[in-house]
Amino acid sequence: MVSAADKGLVRTIAETGSTNADVLALAAAGAPEGSWLRAERQTAGRGRQGKPWSSPIGNLYASTLVRARPGDPPAASLALVCAVALAETITSLGCPAVTIKWPNDLLLDNAKLAGILLERHGDAIVAGFGVNLASHPSIEGRATASLAGRLWVHSAAELYEHLVADFATWLDIWRREGLAPVISRWERQAHPSGTPLIANLSDGSSVPGKYDGLASDGALRLRLADGTARVIHAADVFLV
Repeated sequence: MVSAADKGLVRTIAETGSTNADVLALAAAGAPEGSWLRAERQTAGRGRQGKPWSSPIGNLYASTLVRARPGDPPAASLALVCAVALAETITSLGCPAVTIKWPNDLLLDNAKLAGILLERHGDAIVAGFGVNLASHPSIEGRATASLAGRLWVHSAAELYEHLVADFATWLDIWRREGLAPVISRWERQAHPSGTPLIANLSDGSSVPGKYDGLASDGALRLRLADGTARVIHAADVFLV
């Protein structure tokens, strides 16, 4: 079987503005699914809601292209696929303490270790991965972490190689078997049931509750103080 790397679809460059922006441009030019790009440094990295993503040398900054197909599960659920694949990569390389916070942040000791940004144009869905390996930024109001000093011996290049393979595996599972196995794996890697969370909604309101697993479509279930359940489809979620 010819791998994406063998086809020349997996590349690394020294520096760029944003790997997501680059892969979106490649998608517009007709690049195939399975294209990957890693930069050793980004000068204009970004996270959700346009927030800047600190991108010094030593961390992982990589993006890949998925082409939406008829019959695929909902495209939004790729956020869960990305989180599961990255968590599997990191844990398999020796960091079993990593957990997932909905929908796709990876935490280490309840501090943000990695973020994932999905962007879509037509049938092109670009997934960008940022992982704090050598260092982590200081963000007001949010705890951050890196793998430096935690017996982590793998480079960004090694992590990238494993992530390419693990993402291909989980993308195939998502397509062949649907969301159920992805959700099951996601829940096993998440923080414990009953963990206090607060969901900040786009209308400015906040919903406090306790983590109660995922709905069948991948939405977040919160158990409210009165015992009722609230299903959250879009929000910025924090541990309390």
